[in-house]
Amino acid sequence: MSEVALRGVVKEFGSVRVLDRIDLDVPSGSAVTLIGASGSGKSTLLRCINLLEPIDDGYITIDGVDISEPGLDPNPIRRRIGMVFQSFNLFPHLNVVENITLAPRKLRLANTTAANERARQLLTRLGLGDKANAYPDQLSGGQQQRVAIARSLAMDPAVMLLDEITSALDPELVGEVLDVVRDLRGAGMTMVIATHEMGFAGEISDTVCFLDAGRIVESGPPAQLFSAPTEARTQAFLTRVVESGRL
Repeated sequence: MSEVALRGVVKEFGSVRVLDRIDLDVPSGSAVTLIGASGSGKSTLLRCINLLEPIDDGYITIDGVDISEPGLDPNPIRRRIGMVFQSFNLFPHLNVVENITLAPRKLRLANTTAANERARQLLTRLGLGDKANAYPDQLSGGQQQRVAIARSLAMDPAVMLLDEITSALDPELVGEVLDVVRDLRGAGMTMVIATHEMGFAGEISDTVCFLDAGRIVESGPPAQLFSAPTEARTQAFLTRVVESGRL
């Protein structure tokens, strides 16, 4: 697994500063969770780590190597970083195995036989061994999201980025997806997770970071941050969460 570090990261969209001097360390094998209101910068931060958005200042490293250097080919770096989005983004005309193996085959990381075998192993691991030949519209939302996770794992990433992966699911389907993330955590995967699931964040995280207006206002072990936050903005956010019944 790999370690990720951000130093002074700035991201602007026009005149709006979405990330404002972000410093963040994600040690190898750890899980760091990003919490905060919608629009606080969580998703943008993940997209910057994956080089889907170029940063305007600062730098990002993986295992000490600056991946944000201007002019650097992002594709080899993206192969080391798995990202799962809120929406499943599965190709409807491809079955489950074809969705999972598309990138490894296109990038010539594996031949068809090896890619298919790996896909079926991942599906079995994620409780979908009987869905290999199904099409996305034949799956529940939770099953589709697990296929999306399998698709990322098929690239054997060193780091996984998970962006509100349960937000599009019906409540009864959330648990099956979170169980997969628990398994990844147990296997030592380095992860950065943006989530509104506060209980899950408290369970799975080594560090929880509260973002507000593009800044990390406060961070620390979940027991500390959730029970005794020191910053007024963190306290106000968690009070609203408690009142809404999400913590």
